[in-house]
Amino acid sequence: MPRSKSTLSDAQINVLEAHLAGTLRPVIPPIDVVQRLRERVRFPQQEAIVLRLRDWQQMFFVLGGVMSGMLVLITIARALYYLVGRKHM
Repeated sequence: MPRSKSTLSDAQINVLEAHLAGTLRPVIPPIDVVQRLRERVRFPQQEAIVLRLRDWQQMFFVLGGVMSGMLVLITIARALYYLVGRKHM
């Protein structure tokens, strides 16, 4: 489906932008909300992220687990397809 292009002139767009800039004011959250969010969301230090990426044994273990899980799901799907497909023949 082709997208229709806007036929607004630059002046109309500038008027619309000025209206939205006046209408949509930035909202400043209360300080206590910001403090609670900072306490709940804790980002690890950059060194911790680098150490996790360098731990290739754990990454290999996780990748192997994901691949094994996918293989089990594919095997189950093939078995169900085979069983259901045989009954309809």
